[in-house]
Amino acid sequence: MTAGTQGGEGPSRLFVAYLILTSMVCGALVMVEEVLGSRVIGPLFGVSLFVWTSLITVTLVALSLGYAAGGFLADRRQGPEWLYGIILLAGALVILIPFLKVPVLKGCLPLGLRSGALVSSLVLFGPSLFLLGCVSPYLIRIAAREMASIGRTVGLFYALSTVGSFIGTVLTGFVLIAWFRVNQIFLGCGVILIALAAGYFALFARRRALLILPVLPLFLLTPDPVMTKLLPNGVRATKLIDRDTFYGNLKVVEYEIGPSRTREMMLDGLVQGGIDVNRGISAYNASYFLGMLPYGMNPGGRECLVIGVGPGSTPTWYERRGIRTDVVDINPEVIGAAESLFGMIVSGEKVTEDARYFLNNAKKRYDYVVLDVFNGETSPGHVLSIEAFRLIRDRMSGQGILAINFVADLKTDTFPLASVVRTLEQVFMTVEINPLIDPATGDGVGNVVILAYDRPSLPFNFETVRDIPVHHLAYPVVSRFMGKKYRLAPNIPGTILTDDYNPLDWYDIRIKEKFRKLVLEAIDRDVLL
Repeated sequence: MTAGTQGGEGPSRLFVAYLILTSMVCGALVMVEEVLGSRVIGPLFGVSLFVWTSLITVTLVALSLGYAAGGFLADRRQGPEWLYGIILLAGALVILIPFLKVPVLKGCLPLGLRSGALVSSLVLFGPSLFLLGCVSPYLIRIAAREMASIGRTVGLFYALSTVGSFIGTVLTGFVLIAWFRVNQIFLGCGVILIALAAGYFALFARRRALLILPVLPLFLLTPDPVMTKLLPNGVRATKLIDRDTFYGNLKVVEYEIGPSRTREMMLDGLVQGGIDVNRGISAYNASYFLGMLPYGMNPGGRECLVIGVGPGSTPTWYERRGIRTDVVDINPEVIGAAESLFGMIVSGEKVTEDARYFLNNAKKRYDYVVLDVFNGETSPGHVLSIEAFRLIRDRMSGQGILAINFVADLKTDTFPLASVVRTLEQVFMTVEINPLIDPATGDGVGNVVILAYDRPSLPFNFETVRDIPVHHLAYPVVSRFMGKKYRLAPNIPGTILTDDYNPLDWYDIRIKEKFRKLVLEAIDRDVLL
C-alpha cells in the first residue's frame, strides 16, 4: 500500500490531486527559471542570440537527461517519497542560484562570451533543471497505479505540465519581473518547491515536522543595500538604481572622485550615456554628435523627435537650443530615471510605446529625428527596415534630418553597416556616415552616426555649434571627428533590409561581442553584477 492509497478512496483522490498540483507547479517553475536566466547572466554576457541559445540549450539538455534518469529511477524506486525528495533537492539548488551567480560568472568570464555564457548557464541552472526533468516520468509512474488508463494518465500529466509552463512564462514576463527582484524570485521558486515536498511528507507520510522546511529559506531574505565600492583608481562607485524591468536590467551608477561626479545609465550591462552631475551636461560623445550634426546642417529647425531616451542627454541638448522635443521609449522606467536622476528636460510629449507602433500612428512632422534605440547587444530589425525608414521619412519635414546612432565595424565586419546604408539610400536622397572613431586604428569597432535626408548633401557649419559647451571627457572625440564624413567602398557587400528579410542580428553578432568585450574591460565586475 502506497502513501497515496492509505485510508481508501478519499485519500487516493487527494493524492492524485496533489500529483496534478505537482505537475503544474514544476512545469511552471521550469519556465520561470529559463526566462529569468537571461537576467542572471545578461549583465556580464549580454542578451545576444548566443546567450539565449545557451539558456535554451542547457534547458533542453538538462530536461532530456532528467526525463531519462527519472524514468530509470521511477522503475526501481517507486515510492512517492523519492519523487518529493528530488523536488526538495531541486528547491534547495534553486535557492543557491543567487548566491552562486557572482563567483560562477566571474569564473566563466575567461572562457569568452560564447563559451562563458554556455558554461555559466550549465553550472547555475543545469542541476535544478535536471532534477525538475526527473519529475514528469516519476509522476506518471506513480499516477499509473492510481488511475485506470495509462494513455489518459500520460496525456493528462503532460498537458498539465504544459499548462503550468504557460502559466509560469506569463507570470514571469508580465508580473514577477515587474514586482520582484530576480534574487527574490529565485528564492520564492525554491521555497515553493520545498513547500511542495514538505506538503507531501506532512499530508501523506505523517511527517509534519518537515513543514518547517519552507520557512527556513525565508531568513535569507535581506534588503539589498546600495552598492558602494572604492575602485583601484580611487573612484567611488555607487549604484543608485539596480532594477529588472520588462525590457532588461536598468542600472544607474554614480562615480565620484573629489568634487567630480559622473552619473551613467546602463541597460543589460551596456552604458547608454551619462552626465557630469555638477555641470548637467553629457560626458559621452554620442549625444553631442546626435545633436550637433543635424543642428549644424539645419540650424533653423523647431521640432525634434528622439526615439530611445537613455539618460535623456540628447533631448535635453535640443531643448536647450529652444527646440521642442518629443521623446519615445518603450521602457517607462528609463524615462523616469532620465527625468529624476539625469535632469532630462522635455517640453514636448513623453510617449511610452514601441518605436514602430508610434511611427505607424504619429501625425506630426519633425525637423530632426534621432533614432537611438540600440543597446549595443541587439539591433531591432523592425526599426531598421525599408518599411520603417519610409515611416520615419513621412514624419519628417521638408528640411528634416534623420540621425541614427549605430554600433559598427569599419574594418572587417562591414556587412551590417553597409546594409543599413544601402537600405536608407532606397528611401532618402542623401545618406552620410560620421564615425566617432578613427577607422585606421584599433579594431574599427565603435559608434557611428548615420545621417539621412531628402536633399543634396549639406555642409556641416561648425560655427553654429562652436559656443556650445562640450564636456572635457568628450571634447577630444568631438573636436577631432565632428563633421568628418566616411564613405564605404562601393564594392562592400550589403543587402536591402525589409520586414520580410532582415538578417542584421545574425551578421552583427561578432560586432556586438567585440563591443561587449570593450565594456567588460572598462567597467568593474562588481558594478556590472
